[in-house]
Amino acid sequence: MEFISQVIYVDNVEEVLDFYYQAFALNTNHISDDAEYGELVTGTVKLAFATHPYAQSYFKQGYIRAHPKQPALGFELRFNCKNLVESYDKAVLAGAEPLCPPTKKDAQHYAYVRAIEGTLISLIEL
Repeated sequence: MEFISQVIYVDNVEEVLDFYYQAFALNTNHISDDAEYGELVTGTVKLAFATHPYAQSYFKQGYIRAHPKQPALGFELRFNCKNLVESYDKAVLAGAEPLCPPTKKDAQHYAYVRAIEGTLISLIEL
């Protein structure tokens, strides 16, 4: 078995793809003609977004929607960056909610923001 992608269900795929481009310089790899599904260029493991109706067309069970006004869901996306302070500032400028400014603890240099759709994001500098 191989982990191949992470799909996050959102209200507006195009808006979220644009945010990830503005905040993290991640280009769009693919977007469906109806803008119900889109993927970012993220390396081996795909980061994708789909609308809630798209998700519900595949399964009828409910789920907890990520929402920026509610507590974060119990997972994070982690991005390695070359300049942590610059990356954090760029993400906040693009609309991310600042949660933890660039911090160094036990040889780790990290920061946390919350994306516009409510996803918790860890920025690290290795």
